[in-house]
Amino acid sequence: MQRTNQLNSFTPRFDSEGGHLESETFLPNGDGKTPERFTDFEGKTSFGMSVFNLGNAIMGSGILGLAYAMANTGVLLFLFLLTAVAVLSSYSIHLLLKSSGIVGIRAYEQLGYRAFGTPGKMAAGIAITLQNIGGKGRECMVKNHPLCLHFLWYINGNYLVMIVSVSIILPLALMKQLGYLGYTSGFSLSCMVFFLTAVIYKKFQIPCPFEEFMTAYTIPILAFAFVCHPEVLPIYTELRNPTKKRMQQVSNISILVMYTMYFLAALFGYLTFYGNVEPELLHTYSRIDPYDTLILCVRVAVLTAVTLTVPIVLFPVRRAIQQMLFPTKAFNWLRHTAIAMVLLTVINLLVIFAPNILDIFGIIGATSAPCLIFIFPAIFYIRIVPTDQEPMNSRPKIQAACFAALGVSFMIMSMSFIIHDWTTGAGHSAGGH
Repeated sequence: MQRTNQLNSFTPRFDSEGGHLESETFLPNGDGKTPERFTDFEGKTSFGMSVFNLGNAIMGSGILGLAYAMANTGVLLFLFLLTAVAVLSSYSIHLLLKSSGIVGIRAYEQLGYRAFGTPGKMAAGIAITLQNIGGKGRECMVKNHPLCLHFLWYINGNYLVMIVSVSIILPLALMKQLGYLGYTSGFSLSCMVFFLTAVIYKKFQIPCPFEEFMTAYTIPILAFAFVCHPEVLPIYTELRNPTKKRMQQVSNISILVMYTMYFLAALFGYLTFYGNVEPELLHTYSRIDPYDTLILCVRVAVLTAVTLTVPIVLFPVRRAIQQMLFPTKAFNWLRHTAIAMVLLTVINLLVIFAPNILDIFGIIGATSAPCLIFIFPAIFYIRIVPTDQEPMNSRPKIQAACFAALGVSFMIMSMSFIIHDWTTGAGHSAGGH
């Protein structure tokens, strides 16, 4: 790497995994005119595989709760809110990409480091770790869904968790680069397409015989439907021929695909049960016939899809841990493997020994998710973009400040719903993202 002649520029140091080793701040294109030069990694992942990976990162078991959200809002309001969330998510990614272009490296933690020094890096790393471990721990409680694996009825749920982790998740999580997961991400998305097809089919097959069921988690379910921000920059790092415009296109296509799937799943699930749909859609079908073959197959498909998202979300967690604990160390396979095994062990322990940990996961989601989606991208953008390029009273920075305020309001609202549930004994939401 050659040292540039720009003000505040210098050659940073990186490990072979693309992680930025600790250094001073730098602004390779602070004047807003110099083309972006990323020095952290030369990506080789195709555009299509990047779309698969980001779509897989967006997708989660929260899709099962969207029909319930529509039942509480109505079709038109749901469509408006879902559209607003999709647009806000795209804008949030725009802030991350703009900031990363100015800093010159594509790592969430390093945006925090550039904006607020070590406290900013630690805050981002901790939020990524808690959000992804908590969220996936919540989604991967496969032992709580024995009906989906009736052909493995005799297998203890705890053993099933360990078998899946060792035989499927760990080998995928040990891969050094995200691009290799494009194929499994594509298969994961196809499993959710099967789920969507079954929901549409069932609309024309069964009546709605249940009593009405209500709760107060509609807006949080929608607000976090497009959580993928910790994975955006790692995917950007490995994108072939990377530009901000190209990565924004990857993000927009991924969001549009999931937006379409979300709306169709919610619409046909709602039109099947109307106001009687439960927070977890597949539970509603099971109340009619717990041994419905199609629904059992759909459960297997959904759990397969969710399982295959775990290696994707472990990448930013592992990188966050690397940046927090070993910021000056080069890539090492032993440490790489050890971190992956520790993370999977923690998730398994939560699933096996703390089956009622959903309240804790709810708190994690209500605090870390708004930070990663709204607050951090906005305040990092405000701090990183030079004032001579965009003054504090400029429209982009005012918009970013309003976006951060929106994130704070979402955090307060979500926490209020959870505390209300605790104090009143109400039911839990569908969760997930």
